Amino acid sequence: MTATIDYADRRAHLAEQLEHVGCDAIVVDHPPHVRWLTGFTGSNGAVLVHADGSAMVSTDGRYTTQIGIEAPDLELHLSRNCAVKLAGRAGAAGVSRLGFEAAHVSVASMHRIAAALDPATGAELTETVDLVEKLRAVKDDAELEALRDVADIAVRAFEGLVESGIIAAGTTERAIAADLEHRMRVGGADGIAFETIVASGPNSAKPHAGAEDRELCDGDLLTIDFGAAKNGYHSDMTRTLVVGGSEAAEDFAMEIYSTVLRAQLAGVAAARPGTPLADVDRACREVIAAAGHGEYFVHSTGHGIGLDVHEAPFASTRSKETLAAGMTLTIEPGIYVPGYGGVRIEDTVIVTDGEPEIITPLPKTV
Repeated sequence: MTATIDYADRRAHLAEQLEHVGCDAIVVDHPPHVRWLTGFTGSNGAVLVHADGSAMVSTDGRYTTQIGIEAPDLELHLSRNCAVKLAGRAGAAGVSRLGFEAAHVSVASMHRIAAALDPATGAELTETVDLVEKLRAVKDDAELEALRDVADIAVRAFEGLVESGIIAAGTTERAIAADLEHRMRVGGADGIAFETIVASGPNSAKPHAGAEDRELCDGDLLTIDFGAAKNGYHSDMTRTLVVGGSEAAEDFAMEIYSTVLRAQLAGVAAARPGTPLADVDRACREVIAAAGHGEYFVHSTGHGIGLDVHEAPFASTRSKETLAAGMTLTIEPGIYVPGYGGVRIEDTVIVTDGEPEIITPLPKTV
């Protein structure tokens, strides 16, 4: 059964936050946020949300029909400069403090939006930070359904890739990436979530290596980080294999693989409601440090995923937030030894009231 999306309820939650930041309304033009608040999927649009929950949208003439289908309940104002147009409407409606999303608006755009307000009325443009991001961090049923679906597409593609036998000495990283991406496409994806990483041998020591023309060799550590995109939502997972299987692996490769696996399982176990995100990071990091490889874990532990590949919440040593049921989180510790190779194992989990739900249930074996 497909869950329904209540966009008006989402806007109402945003409206509730405006009082806390001293705004009468907010103009939003970051595409994922416009989509989340209205359902409009075009590349140029904005939404104005008032503190009473009322709203209107703007887009240009290319999307008149589309927005009428996707956001039929909202008053439409046509313009190429959508946020500026809605700022003018806000000023005409007597808004005295108009919020904007500081993280997503350039300085030039900020000045254009401010200029649309009537200075004679004393109207002010007010910076806001992470209002929509915090609301989006806890996913509703429709979003969780979409995330399970897009994760399953990527899981099935990877299973097919492994079964095909293409992961073997002599195959290039680039060929494996192309094969995997094709499988996700024919499996129902609209595209890839991000540039697929296929990193073998010494390349696997680079966390974001991409995919090159290097040919795989038996015994190589092979890290594959990939995801699908569908209906605006994304998946993200990583598995590290050994080319030729465990029989071809060096003892050191198996040691760091075992360490990362134990760290990753510790992070998954820690992903419970009420747990500080820094503690999830610590659960992974302590395992790797205790094994003597702490200096080679060079990134944070994980991030939320949804309409953006990287979104709140974030699990790192600097995190201040806590987990809540309905959040998503990737858990992806790694060890990267320069000149040798690296291991990363990543799952995406949904935080529940009980055990975290792993939506990327691929085997974790070499």
